[in-house]
Amino acid sequence: MFIVDHKSLRLSFNEFYEFSEKDLPQYGEYCLLELKDGAYTAGGWHPSGDDHAAAGYFLRGTADTVDAEEVARWHSLDRYDLTACLEEEDINWINIGREEEEGDRNVQFEGFKSFADKKYPKEEQFCLLIMKDGGLAAGRWNKWRGEAGGSFIYSSALASHSWDEVWAWTPLSIDKFFAMELERENEKKREKRLNRNPIVDPELFKYGTDIDTYYEKALEKLRGEFSWATVTMMRKKTPVWQIAPLHGKYVFGQISKNYYDDSDIVTPWTEGATADEFIDYLVRYTHDTVERSDPEVKFKFGTDINVYLDKAFENVKKDYRWIDKKMLGKTWQYDIRKVDGDLEFVRKCWNESEFSVYDVESAERFIESVEYDYQNEALRENKTVGSYAPSFGHIEIHGWNLERYVFYKLKSGDYKVSVTAGDRVTGGSREFFITPYCFEAKTYEEFLDRYLEIVPGYSFGLGKEELLPDNDLKKFLGY
Repeated sequence: MFIVDHKSLRLSFNEFYEFSEKDLPQYGEYCLLELKDGAYTAGGWHPSGDDHAAAGYFLRGTADTVDAEEVARWHSLDRYDLTACLEEEDINWINIGREEEEGDRNVQFEGFKSFADKKYPKEEQFCLLIMKDGGLAAGRWNKWRGEAGGSFIYSSALASHSWDEVWAWTPLSIDKFFAMELERENEKKREKRLNRNPIVDPELFKYGTDIDTYYEKALEKLRGEFSWATVTMMRKKTPVWQIAPLHGKYVFGQISKNYYDDSDIVTPWTEGATADEFIDYLVRYTHDTVERSDPEVKFKFGTDINVYLDKAFENVKKDYRWIDKKMLGKTWQYDIRKVDGDLEFVRKCWNESEFSVYDVESAERFIESVEYDYQNEALRENKTVGSYAPSFGHIEIHGWNLERYVFYKLKSGDYKVSVTAGDRVTGGSREFFITPYCFEAKTYEEFLDRYLEIVPGYSFGLGKEELLPDNDLKKFLGY
C-alpha cells in the first residue's frame, strides 16, 4: 500500500531524449512527450514504414494522434516502477531516471489528485497517471454514463485504464480535444444564462406557451378529414414538438439528448414565423400518422385480444405443426387497453412489470407480429437432435465474414438453420425455420430453390453453387 502524500508529491522526469533517428522509442512504447510548442502530452509510438526513421505518430486514442513532426523530446513511461518510493512515508520528490540538478533538461509534475478524495478530471482532459501497481501511464478522462467513475482512454478501440486502477493523476497540457470540450462547457453556461428569462415572440406564441394548445388547434383541422383523430395519435409522430428556450427566446422545437451528458439539444422549427403557420405545419407533420391510426382498421376484429391471438396461432400452426398453446405466454403477454384515452395493442415480456404500447397500424400487422413471437417460442420448445455444418472457406457478406452456418434437425422431424457473421468489432446470428413447403420438393435441387428463397445466398453466404454438391447435407436433409 502506498503511503506517500500524493498532494505534496513531485515527479521529476530526467531521461528525456531528443526525437531523432538516433533515439527512438520501441514500437508501441508509451511516452511522455514534450512538443515543439512547449506543451506536454503522451502517446504510444507507431513508426511509419522504416522502424528506424523518425517518421510516424504517437497514438492517444481513436482518431487521436500526435504527429512525429510535432514532438521535440520524449521520455518513456513504460520503463519505470515507483512502488518502492511510494511506500516510503517521507518522500515528496521522485526522480524518474538518472538524478540531475534541476534545469532545462528535466521536467517536474506536481498537483496530483486522487479519486479517494473525490477528485475527478474534467471530461476529455489528458492526464499523467500513477497506477496502483507503481507504473506510470497517461490517458484521456472519459466519465461513464449513468454511473459513478470512468476511465482514461489511451489508445484506439477505447483501450483504457479504469479509474480503480489509478492511484493519483495530474493534468497535462490542454490539447485540441480538451479545448473543444471546454468551449462546449462554456457554451452550455452561456446558453443557461441566456435562457433564464427567455423572450416570447407575440406573433409566434399568440396562443400562449403551452404546446398542448397548438396540438389541440391542429387537431380541430385534422378532424375535418379524419373523424377519429386524437392528440394521442398525433403525438405518435415523433419527435414530438415542444416549446423550449433557445438562445434566450422561446421556440417551437424538437428536443433530443446529448449522448455525452444527457443535456437537451433543441432543434428549432424554421418553416414559418407565426403561430398559425406552425399549426398548419403541425397538421401536415402528423397527417399520415393519424391517417394510419383508424381504429376501425386497427381493431377490425373487435376488442377481444384472444381473437387476434387465435388467428396468429392458427397461422403459425400451418407450418410449425408441433406448436401447442401450452408453449405460449412464457415470453410475451398481450392485451388491448386504453392508453392516454385511445385503445392500443399492448404487450409485456415475462420479466417486465408493465405493458408497453405495441404500435401497429392494422389488425393484420399486429397478428403478423404475434406470429413472429409464436414462431420463436415454438422453435425454443422443439429441441435439436442432430446437426450438420457445411464446410466453406472465407466468405464476405456485405463487409461481414461468414463465421458459422449450421443445419439442425429438430425433435419433431423438422429442420432449421442458424447463420452467424461478423467483423472484428461486431457480429450477429439469425435463425430460420425451414418450412414443410421446402420438403415437398421431389428433388434436392428443387428443395434448394425453395430453401434459398428463405435464406438467400447473397445475404447469408451460401448459395446453390456451394450447397448443391454437398452430398452429406443432401443426406442429412433426407434426400
